Amino acid sequence: MKAIFSEYLNTIAPAMKQLIQGLQERYDYVSILSTDSIGFTVMISQFAKSVSNSTMTTERGNVVRVYRNGLYSEYAFNQFDAENMDELKNNIIKALDEQLALLEETNTAVYETPKLSDEPIQLLEEMETGSMPETTNLEKLVDELVSISNNAVEGNDNVIDCMVRGASTHVNKMFLSANRDMRQSYVYTQGMVAPVAMKDGRNEMSYASVSGRKGPEILTQLQEKMRDAVKVSEKLLDADAIEPGEYEIITSPEVSGLIAHEAFGHGVEMDMFVKNRALGKEYINKRVGSDLVTMHEGALCEEEVASYAFDDEGTLAGDTVEIQNGILKTGVCDALSALRLGSKATGNGKRESFEHKVYTRMTNTIFDSGTDTLDAMIASVKNGYLLEGMKSGMEDPKHWGIQCIVERGYEIKDGKLTGKVVAPIVMTGYVPDLLGSISMASTDREVFGSGACGKGHKEWVKVSDGGPYLKAKARLG
Repeated sequence: MKAIFSEYLNTIAPAMKQLIQGLQERYDYVSILSTDSIGFTVMISQFAKSVSNSTMTTERGNVVRVYRNGLYSEYAFNQFDAENMDELKNNIIKALDEQLALLEETNTAVYETPKLSDEPIQLLEEMETGSMPETTNLEKLVDELVSISNNAVEGNDNVIDCMVRGASTHVNKMFLSANRDMRQSYVYTQGMVAPVAMKDGRNEMSYASVSGRKGPEILTQLQEKMRDAVKVSEKLLDADAIEPGEYEIITSPEVSGLIAHEAFGHGVEMDMFVKNRALGKEYINKRVGSDLVTMHEGALCEEEVASYAFDDEGTLAGDTVEIQNGILKTGVCDALSALRLGSKATGNGKRESFEHKVYTRMTNTIFDSGTDTLDAMIASVKNGYLLEGMKSGMEDPKHWGIQCIVERGYEIKDGKLTGKVVAPIVMTGYVPDLLGSISMASTDREVFGSGACGKGHKEWVKVSDGGPYLKAKARLG
């Protein structure tokens, strides 16, 4: 079925176009992003349960962007009454003029930026979904998730709790300008199970997730995911600490995605180039990895939670090849940063919500597959680890340091898994060294979208990442 576009946004569209016409009398460029996204979140444990009609991306509101004399300014609002259009227009003009005047009066250093182009685009994209969050029987869903939590605890002596979470959002966005009328509607859903195991005074928790640009129907997969996560949590109870050092590693698709996100995530968001805060700016068309490293970034390179038709600036979604056979070709860019750099917007201008400004942000960040099998990769390792389970990561875009925290590692000796498990693992290094050491890549590939990404510990947006199994060398501790 199609995710039908918001009736509310269709209703206010004529008035928003009228507002744009009125503001054009004073400004050289005017656009409005209007949002109307609804959803739910269900959280279950052995000790509590909650149901909410909000998710990370539920919102309803509007943001106006204007341009005059080389400067851009914005005004966000969520209370809208078409009958008081003149009052709204005057309030917007007053607020925007005060912003621009303050910059001029204080001699604040600003980026003087050309006017955005506004080529005509008419678009209505209602994407396919299995079901809709707004018609989901939440009482039934709660019962199903409670059953998953209960099954984890009742069927396993060491499991003392199992947290289960399901969330789904119907995203509706409308971008209007003098020449553009762009509307999109899609659903994305994510779910997670996290069993907690205890033995001899030691507690460990693992997790498994599902995600996709799909409806709440994918949450039925959590039952099977629970079984896998329980097995891992019990293995972690007997895990040893790793001896720090440099090892051969094989990264699972989830860990490969973590490396992709942290190694060439923020570091090639080109608003960082404008501010000279990313080393990647100096490496365009230079080698940053082995010949096996090709990486895509964009809302069109995969169908996952971060896949859409256009971004929050009205730029059509793209599929950008950031790294091709080890050579850094380009970064990704929002529209204003592209104008400042003399580059091209890639469809990566995203807001946390209509109340927040646009930044260049990641969408789907993915390593391309290779030609090897996992068995061949394991057989080639003399002393190392198969790394599985993503916990967290961080990077230093200015110096290309990377740190990834991985849930567990399975020891490999002389080409065979020994059965020994180590946990947790911190992987550190210099990005070109890590990517330059990649010597094998598997034919299979997975993409994961259960997490989110902040920029400077704020500005949270949905992202997904992934890749194949990769063989490399890294420092572990």
